[in-house]
Amino acid sequence: MEKIALITDSSCDLPQSMVEKYNINVLPLHVIFKDKEYRDGVDINSQELYEKLPLEIPKTSMPSIGETVELLEKLKDEGYTHALAILISKGLSGTYSMVDSLKERAKEIGITLIVIDSRALSLGLGFMVTKAAQLLEKGLTVKEVVDQMLELKDKARVFFVVKTLEYLRKGGRIGLVEGTIGDILDIKPIVSINEDGIYYTVDKVRGRNKSLTRIMDIAVEAIGNQKVNLAIVHGAAEEEAKMIFNKIKGRVKTEELIVTGTGPAMGVHTGPGLIGITFCPA
Repeated sequence: MEKIALITDSSCDLPQSMVEKYNINVLPLHVIFKDKEYRDGVDINSQELYEKLPLEIPKTSMPSIGETVELLEKLKDEGYTHALAILISKGLSGTYSMVDSLKERAKEIGITLIVIDSRALSLGLGFMVTKAAQLLEKGLTVKEVVDQMLELKDKARVFFVVKTLEYLRKGGRIGLVEGTIGDILDIKPIVSINEDGIYYTVDKVRGRNKSLTRIMDIAVEAIGNQKVNLAIVHGAAEEEAKMIFNKIKGRVKTEELIVTGTGPAMGVHTGPGLIGITFCPA
């Protein structure tokens, strides 16, 4: 009899209530300052990160091999036969490759490890994981869930705007998004993730207010008539996120619609002022 555990990483931005509701195991990414290393969402929260950012822009790294192996051993002890790991885009982090490299180690532990590159992050990833949990609750086999996740990852979307491109640039996550000149001219790119799993510019507008209007229009157009789980994600920009929530809710069909703050690891690369709209078919 299959007993399947779900694993994701802390870039998923799932509120703790949803993590607990669906019994999801979250591997923390690491936030590294010169004097100390923190586990994302465990040793440091977003508010603490934003307080430190003016003094130093830290680096981020994937979860450690040790904590991943420890989790697999714990799941085996709890009677799980399979671990399904749905993770941040491998174009944005080494997390997928690291976990994927542990398949043989998992076999030695006595658990089958299956790893999926979501080609997303934030709630684009998070909603894939909660969907997998719902399918498992319905009694689908691990193969059936994996097949559905591989279909779903082509339909989950992430769009975001930032106040400044400085953090994306310094974090080496700029991808195909143009950097320096944009800040000088107050040009705000609407950023998404392409088929290679890296950031690219969907559109560009001038000024913050226009960027918030444009990201809404792009998301609404991308959603079309489908019913979705939708999240407005922000980095220390709750009022703007609530404003977008109020404007968008009447324009699309949703099963789940939430406003939530992004975690510290994402905050390192986007800085305060992030507004993201992410969705996944319900």
